[in-house]
Amino acid sequence: MSKALTIQDFFKMFPDDDACLDHLFRTRFGESPACDRCGVIGEFKRLSKMPAYTCNCGNHIHPMAGTPFERSRTPLQKWYYAMFLFTTTRNGVSAKEIQRALGVTYKTAWRIAHKIREYMGWVDGDAPLGGPGRKPVEADKAFIGGKDKQGQDDKAVVLGVVERGGEAVTRVIPNRRAVTVENALFEIVNPGAKIATDDARAFSNLTEFGFHHGTVNHSAGEYVTKDGVHTNNIEAFWLWFKKTVEGTHVWVSQKHLPNYLGEYEFRFNLRKQGHLMFPILLNSFSRR
Repeated sequence: MSKALTIQDFFKMFPDDDACLDHLFRTRFGESPACDRCGVIGEFKRLSKMPAYTCNCGNHIHPMAGTPFERSRTPLQKWYYAMFLFTTTRNGVSAKEIQRALGVTYKTAWRIAHKIREYMGWVDGDAPLGGPGRKPVEADKAFIGGKDKQGQDDKAVVLGVVERGGEAVTRVIPNRRAVTVENALFEIVNPGAKIATDDARAFSNLTEFGFHHGTVNHSAGEYVTKDGVHTNNIEAFWLWFKKTVEGTHVWVSQKHLPNYLGEYEFRFNLRKQGHLMFPILLNSFSRR
């Protein structure tokens, strides 16, 4: 299916909790799993009184163990529908929206949203960007989250990197010092990469560390150099993130900021294949 699922499509695929549990079982253990105890293949049957499957030998499989749904009292179909909502909107979903859509308490809605964001970040991963033979990357710092108090700045410092035409990776870092930024870039960007930044001091030594570094001087009104150096993509990412967070959530705390960043990385990195977001999220539950 090359187009995004509709609500009608979702409820045809997952009409109840049983359909969701069957999907989760097949995703994690296959169509005909072998029993770990007796070795017989394909003999697991659904238990009637608990969300589990049993072999003829009495061995049980609990598909929700090791997933965000483990120990949750919320019906599995509601979890699946929440993931559907997260992957069919560009601007994210607030806990209030989850509360209204699922008919659960705000506390339950917040936990569901928190777990889904956490899982989206895990599924997306952080593969290193750039490197020899690859497109340039752009790096820029942003100051996000918290609530400013008089005379006090409690915003988090976040480093963002985008490979042109490719993926984005972000890191919450403890401060804006050069050594902190450099160490984060070493984790995110492959050696020998072409990297574009603004002229902030934190980026001034990148050439010494083997990067092919170009800068733009925003304070002088420069946004693209004659050599094509610019940071338009990472700045667009930050603008989108800040506007959507402000519009959907109003603000985010530093404690939970990494999960929000992971969610938006997932959404950004699949921006050209939006119809795959929901299937990728659903089919990524590993057997752990």
